[in-house]
Amino acid sequence: MSPDTEIRLRDSFAAQSLMTFAGAEVESCAYGTFRITSPIHDDMRQQHDFGHAALTFALGDTAAGYAAMSVMRPDQEVLTAEMKIQLLAPAKGQRLIAEGRIIKAGRRLIPVEADVWAEDGDKTTHIARLIGTMVPVDIPVAAT
Repeated sequence: MSPDTEIRLRDSFAAQSLMTFAGAEVESCAYGTFRITSPIHDDMRQQHDFGHAALTFALGDTAAGYAAMSVMRPDQEVLTAEMKIQLLAPAKGQRLIAEGRIIKAGRRLIPVEADVWAEDGDKTTHIARLIGTMVPVDIPVAAT
């Protein structure tokens, strides 16, 4: 992946207010993969003190979307067409890690997948698996 692509992905990620609110950060990005982390803040927990499934979904969907975007032209981004989540275990702990991957870099559809893990001290638990489809959308390129 080119340095320009990585900058474009990181700048786009930084513009997402939900990810900013969650305190999410890019851990790594490469061609076809994207990994983000987020603390599980007290205001993002459900009634049993686990991280809310909505946070798990948002992180997995975002990681998968940016994995897809990593293979796009500079004048394209992606939108989620559909996404399925399997919740495997409660989001127990202090931090979530989401890693998205492309399954196939298509021109019109990009099948993707993501896994999410919860860190609780020195224990890491696989808590969710997502699979879905991203759709490329053209965006205007700013004049230089």
